[in-house]
Amino acid sequence: MRPLRILMTNNTLAGRAGSELYVRDLALALLRRGHSPIAYSARLGEVAREMKALTIPVIDDLRDMAAAPDIIHGQHHLETMTAVLSYPSTPALFVCHGWKPWQEAPPVHPNILRYVAVDDLCRERLLTTRGIVPQATETIYNFVDLERFAQRRDLPDRPRRALVFSNVQQAIPEPVRRACAAAGIETVDIIGAKAGTAVAEPGTVLAGYDIVFAKARAAIEAAASGCAVIVMDQDGLAGMVTSANFDELRRLNFGVRSLQTNAITETTLARQIALYDRRDALAVSDRMRAEGNMGIAIDAWLRVYDAVLSDWEQASAAIDDRSRMRAAADYLRTLYGPLKSRDEVQAQHRRSEEENRALRRQLDGMRGSRIWKLAERYERLRTRLTGR
Repeated sequence: MRPLRILMTNNTLAGRAGSELYVRDLALALLRRGHSPIAYSARLGEVAREMKALTIPVIDDLRDMAAAPDIIHGQHHLETMTAVLSYPSTPALFVCHGWKPWQEAPPVHPNILRYVAVDDLCRERLLTTRGIVPQATETIYNFVDLERFAQRRDLPDRPRRALVFSNVQQAIPEPVRRACAAAGIETVDIIGAKAGTAVAEPGTVLAGYDIVFAKARAAIEAAASGCAVIVMDQDGLAGMVTSANFDELRRLNFGVRSLQTNAITETTLARQIALYDRRDALAVSDRMRAEGNMGIAIDAWLRVYDAVLSDWEQASAAIDDRSRMRAAADYLRTLYGPLKSRDEVQAQHRRSEEENRALRRQLDGMRGSRIWKLAERYERLRTRLTGR
């Protein structure tokens, strides 16, 4: 394949979250394969700075890039459609990373020739979107950069150290703390954004723990590092990753659908901790590194890019300005509900603030009245007489 200029979009390139780090890792791998990735997001931050330090161009305004890319790798619909409409002669693909988030809703446009899911649930979201046909969909499961996550092979017979690895937990959940204590686990720590303990290189930390409570990307990284992984987050508890359930959990990205299995209680957690088996954890880790390594994923992505470019040679001739504008109008119609709802919320907020100001003015006026002063004197007298 010839070297490609690949425009990659994302909702933000600020905090160290899943899709942001996905773009960073994929862009760096493509760069090392001889391609020229460019990242676009209207919100830049820590991850954008990391990418720039790696010599990957990052922009927050597509007007800064006059030269059209060879292909658009779109993540999140607003940014994807901004790119598609900015470069009408460029083919595109869209990647769905989540079942729930509004930003992950797939846009439909004649320039978007492929839709890629990162797990089976995301594929269902694609297949239940009007205008997306099965033959235009692919699934590329999430991956791990083995250079960043070395594997430990010396788990103890009994776990002694546990880690909650999550960007959404503010503190160690109490059921986790109690279940770990009951199992004789001496140390329980937490790393993640909301807890204020995020780390730039989690691969340097994970090897110090025997059991890791995590979901999605974090679970994949922990498994690749050789830890025993219990799939869990605030949405629920899937359980210990074992050789028996590895395929099923990986197809679901160790994510939201799997978390519906159990509620998070001390009892359910204790049952999962009891499944700890250092030999099986190592077997799971070996499979993750063999089947989920970044090299395999990059090969898959390059095949998708090649297919999109090949299809574009024929498809582009059949796409006229009218069909592009109709697709853009249809997309704008999907924004009506969220935008109008936001306006209604803001209007209600303004009304509430005005009502609060009016009440404060009334209260200030009452405080200066004779009745208010008499009431204050009565309260002071009552307090002296009753001692309360």
